[in-house]
Amino acid sequence: MSAVAAARLPRLSRTTKAWLTEWNRIGEQTQFYARTLASIRDAFGAYPAETLRMIAQMGLGVEALAIIGGTVGIVGFLTVSAGSIIGVQGYNSLNNIGVGALTGFFAAYFMGRVICPLIAVVGLSATIGAGATAQLGAMRINEEIDALEVMGIRTVAYLASTRVIAGVLVVIPLYCIALVMSYWAARFTTTAVYGQSTGIYDHYFSTFLAPTDIIWSLFQAILMGLVVMLVHTYYGFNAAGGPAGVGEAVGRAVRASLISAVMVILLATLAIYGQNPNFHLSGG
Repeated sequence: MSAVAAARLPRLSRTTKAWLTEWNRIGEQTQFYARTLASIRDAFGAYPAETLRMIAQMGLGVEALAIIGGTVGIVGFLTVSAGSIIGVQGYNSLNNIGVGALTGFFAAYFMGRVICPLIAVVGLSATIGAGATAQLGAMRINEEIDALEVMGIRTVAYLASTRVIAGVLVVIPLYCIALVMSYWAARFTTTAVYGQSTGIYDHYFSTFLAPTDIIWSLFQAILMGLVVMLVHTYYGFNAAGGPAGVGEAVGRAVRASLISAVMVILLATLAIYGQNPNFHLSGG
């Protein structure tokens, strides 16, 4: 846009400039994500000790956080709460219309497909992701990343790729624990609190729980962990503006990772269950 046109249409000029800035930022993010994924081989080959350290730190936490199990405890608590809510709401809602026995169907059908992935992504973003952004942001404003580059260390592989690898590897057992705990919480709430027969609950639960749903749910969790770690490492690696800038980067990263991961879950669910929902009303 020419200077004359910009002077005549200031609002249009500002809008165009903002759009161009956002497009450039998206391009920078895409380039960073490609470099991070391409550097995974270098992270395995050149920095295995750092990769193992990141796995231990993300899985159990450090210092006081390790006492309560770190990310395992936080995500487990969130999914147990979600499973208990499914038991409470499912039993009460279905019992009002005389089909309270189908509470097991609610837990089997909805927990693995939608609810547990959505709850887990909140825990991952708020713990593993936010921690990675804060660490990298602090290193950036303290010029530690620049010092590593001067020393000849490949910073993208050493700092970003190792955290992406650790996040994806940690999310597999972490999500399995979360899924089991959510199923247990729904069963405990329905049978122990509301007194439904365990045989009735287990019958409808096993009838509607497809093993393929568990596999696809784990696949969604892996994609979710990859997206969360890529987004958070980008914002931490490019933080600026001192401590306040690091806090802003964490907030932006959490927001972006939640939106991105939910979109990934939505698209993956549509791709998996869009044509064939794998639902058959049966049992007796």
